Amino acid sequence: MASPTAPPHLSIADLQGSQRHRRTEGAIRLVFLGMAALSVVVTALIFLALIGEAWNFISKVELPALWSGGWFPRRGMYDIGTILAGTLVIAGIGMVVAIPLGLGAAIYLAEYAGHRARAYLKPVLEMLAAVPSIVLGYFALQWISPNIVQTLCVSGASVFNMAAAGLAVGILVTPLIASIAEDAMYAVPRSLREASYGLGARKRTTSLRIVLPAAVSGIVAAIIVGFSRAVGETMIVSIAAGGTGGSLFGLNPCGQGQTMTAAMTALATGSDQVRGADLAYPSLFFVGLLLFGITLTLNVFSERFVRRTRLRY
Repeated sequence: MASPTAPPHLSIADLQGSQRHRRTEGAIRLVFLGMAALSVVVTALIFLALIGEAWNFISKVELPALWSGGWFPRRGMYDIGTILAGTLVIAGIGMVVAIPLGLGAAIYLAEYAGHRARAYLKPVLEMLAAVPSIVLGYFALQWISPNIVQTLCVSGASVFNMAAAGLAVGILVTPLIASIAEDAMYAVPRSLREASYGLGARKRTTSLRIVLPAAVSGIVAAIIVGFSRAVGETMIVSIAAGGTGGSLFGLNPCGQGQTMTAAMTALATGSDQVRGADLAYPSLFFVGLLLFGITLTLNVFSERFVRRTRLRY
């Protein structure tokens, strides 16, 4: 009877591979580290570019001008509340549209669509996110405003209004929310669904009580990313919301308004020679710094929420 062959002895050096392989892996690691570091450096440079002129503005402006009842920087009126309110009103309307549409599309693609339907619908949905926002801006101006907003606003509304801009922003954000939320739901293990079906649950019950709670971290992250996108949208609000030269404080969606991004665009499009008050130009950097802080806060909150609520299987 032949004795069994002893397994070959492997050392740590054998498992590490050849020296050439290790050098290649080290070079690839350095390339990826450089790319990650470059993104951090670019973000830091953006912050430094904003902070200098923003400090120049806030150190010279008279504080009453920051809540003067309107945003008219060429006249020395820098009411931050006006453009912040316009930003939140339009982003809020956009999220009212985008959350149900985006989550509905995500649930269908993840739970109800077959493999063939998903293979066709998912790319189409993602292509909608590539529609230029300036196209949606004119769509809001030419169709949404006269056919929807002016019909629903019983007190009357001009062609330019915040509701039309908000609806168009919602259309813009919907594919983003749908795509991220669908990825989160699709990643839920199949075993959870099968256990639910094994207990006699219907597909609707499984989708709403098993899959959605299991994917809640990704869904909330999708909503926060969508809200950040809505806050930072520029072209739609510049075209459809009105208030190109300035705006009074207002929360009426049927009225005109101005967002933070649109205020910056209206003040200095293609020029660094802003006419008007001396602090009009530095005010652009101050508003930009506020936008930077808002989006950074949302992203940090989203990251922390995902880490705290993520379920590991």
